[in-house]
Amino acid sequence: MPFFAYKGRNARGELMQGVLEGLDSGSVADQLFGTGVTPIEITLTNKTAASSSGQTLWDKLTEKKVTSMDVQLFSRQLYTLLKSGVPIMRGLAGLQESAVSKSFARVIKDLRESLDSGRELSSAMRRHPEVFNNFYLSMVKVGEMTGRLEEVFLRLFDHLEFDRDMRNRVKSATRYPTFVVIAMVIAMVVVNIFVIPQFAKVFAAMHTELPLMTRILMGTSRFMLDYWMVLLVALVGVIAAARAWIATPAGRYTWDRKKLGIPIAGKIILKGTMARFARSFALSSKSGVPIVHALTVVSQTVDNAYLCARIEQMRDGVERGESILRTSVTAGVFTPIVLQMIAVGEESGSLDDLMDEIAEMYEREVDYELKTLSAQIEPILITFLGVMVLVLALGIFLPIWDLGSAALKK
Repeated sequence: MPFFAYKGRNARGELMQGVLEGLDSGSVADQLFGTGVTPIEITLTNKTAASSSGQTLWDKLTEKKVTSMDVQLFSRQLYTLLKSGVPIMRGLAGLQESAVSKSFARVIKDLRESLDSGRELSSAMRRHPEVFNNFYLSMVKVGEMTGRLEEVFLRLFDHLEFDRDMRNRVKSATRYPTFVVIAMVIAMVVVNIFVIPQFAKVFAAMHTELPLMTRILMGTSRFMLDYWMVLLVALVGVIAAARAWIATPAGRYTWDRKKLGIPIAGKIILKGTMARFARSFALSSKSGVPIVHALTVVSQTVDNAYLCARIEQMRDGVERGESILRTSVTAGVFTPIVLQMIAVGEESGSLDDLMDEIAEMYEREVDYELKTLSAQIEPILITFLGVMVLVLALGIFLPIWDLGSAALKK
């Protein structure tokens, strides 16, 4: 996504400036409003907020980027230091010295320098959008406003742990099916390039009419051998065009909406995303964030443009005075059971606790779906493999079998 340089003023009227990453200037403005900054000017830029002074080109190419684990451990360490009464400047100095990642050490150094120049911690972190996302910045801002910064860092640590665990489980569950699909594609390419041409020479010597399946296989193999360069260029072009289309706001919205309907994977994506939404909303609400502001912040943590638009629709409804339940029904992404829990939570005034329970329910469902993912995909893979073997058997071995039968009759 592109980077935008911005200028704005915070609640105290102080001038704020920096660089943020976003789909367009509107999404950057939403990020700024979500953190209490009123934008004055937003312009497209090629520069990022990361500081790289004193680095050689080789260092930039070989240095490891800041990972989510670095940020997670940073959150836990800051919570421990602040809870123990250690001044934040001294705590950051210690974290900078003990940081294993050189790139993250530079980020912490920049945070110290920004704090030393009079900036707030959230404003200093906003200079590094590639490290601290908008939800993280908003929660730190809330902690500064309420004086509960150490508690916010603990909750952020739990949130990042949950998010990382969810992503790791999805990767683990899809690793085997992905490997099988890739192996099958490679096998098909090898058969078309090396195996079928050898059989074609044998069939040409038979001087008999070949079965339709054999002719199709031979034609496919010949086309792949003759036009492999065109196919490769076309494949690269399609991938590049698809990536460019998905990078646009309209393309991203359409793709994110379509992938929720993908068999098996779609419901896992939906439930995992809604679990993140419910957990983030509960965290924001428990930290004292107003509902409208919480929905604005949480919508930006949902890694799905379609669901983000639905949550923003809920926010707009709440701003008009509608209830959370009514806006949730209108959004059309919650199950009836979840809607009942939202109704109870809103009526009893314990919506944050109910959102935690909703998150746990979605997490259990995602965990079950991930555990049974292999079992759900295996029949599809076996069927596809069986069809591939059947096509090869009919196309390659049927003519040989006919030739053998004819020889026996003679």
